Amino acid sequence: MDETGILLSVLNSLKVLVGKDDLRKHRGTAVKRTLITAIECISADGRSLHPLIIWPAATHRSSWTTHPTPGWHFACSKTGYTNTDISLYWVQNVFDPQTRDRAGDRPRLLICDGFGTHESLEVLKFCFVNRIILCRLPSHTSHKLQPCDVGVFSPLKTAYRAQVEQACRAGVSTIGKPHFTYLYDRARKEAFTPRNIQSAWLRSGLFPFDPSRVLREFQVSLPEIQTKIAVDHPNVASHPCRTPTTSDHLVSLCSEVEQDTQSLDSACKHRLQKLGRAAAQVFAERALLLEENRVLFEQNNEKTCRQSSGATVVGHAKVMSYEDIIEAQKKREATAMNQSSTRKKRPNAGDKLLSKSEEQRKAEQEIRAWNLSDYCSVLDL
Repeated sequence: MDETGILLSVLNSLKVLVGKDDLRKHRGTAVKRTLITAIECISADGRSLHPLIIWPAATHRSSWTTHPTPGWHFACSKTGYTNTDISLYWVQNVFDPQTRDRAGDRPRLLICDGFGTHESLEVLKFCFVNRIILCRLPSHTSHKLQPCDVGVFSPLKTAYRAQVEQACRAGVSTIGKPHFTYLYDRARKEAFTPRNIQSAWLRSGLFPFDPSRVLREFQVSLPEIQTKIAVDHPNVASHPCRTPTTSDHLVSLCSEVEQDTQSLDSACKHRLQKLGRAAAQVFAERALLLEENRVLFEQNNEKTCRQSSGATVVGHAKVMSYEDIIEAQKKREATAMNQSSTRKKRPNAGDKLLSKSEEQRKAEQEIRAWNLSDYCSVLDL
């Protein structure tokens, strides 16, 4: 397990190819230097546990968790970093429940760095009682021995910056906390794949256990001799001619046309080349438009879901799971509905007033109903 900091709106160093007449601003977002901490844990078999997100705030807001993330946990810290209470909560409510059944009666190994909150007395007691072996990495070696740092955190931040880039192109002016869970969830699915996780353990030399995997990086490696092997390409002209539907099909068709038009003069060949380039440009523009429409559709759905709920306080606990936040929000909405239904209805100013004769007749009926005709009467003033 390890922590990593994610800047809310840091942009990736990507190059955008646009036409000279395109005046759109592809980078109009305002950069917010807000750092959000995520506690992640990966296993040697390619699995990953649910993350714990630490907001730099004092209370939980309902607008920060509009994107559904079942199983995730959220904590609040004034500094935005982990502390002893959050580390103990993570071991008790994240690591232990998700690994207990799979381990059975066997002990569990938890590898972490030497950060002080990982080795508090409460954490050590809990690990000892539940047969969790806490393994501490040597100082200044996490960049080589920590699987999270070696294999998954770099792709995670690259994928997150790409998600921020797409959001900015879709028209989002400022990336805030309400956008984080949506963007981080998509980036996490791209980075935390079984292949990347197993590669991280392999590169760190921990599983399979191979210290030479790390030690050989400090040795001078000899230059490798690269050899090129000629590959015979199949004759594309033998395939039946079909209407191209992708850019690859178009390139294949253009190569077939070039082979079939060897006997033509240079002017005809030049026209065919122009036609192929125009078709390739149309395919490229179509692909860009389809991708842009897909991103805009997803951003619009996420924005509608995020704006449907206000930024209300849903809990004052330091750490809450996603299910706890949803339950607290439902209770708050139910309480608001009960209060509105029991509130007394104020009389409308537009109600019709009784005439003087009707009021007099109503008063006489009430006097007779109470048998007070000998003692009371209605005066006409």
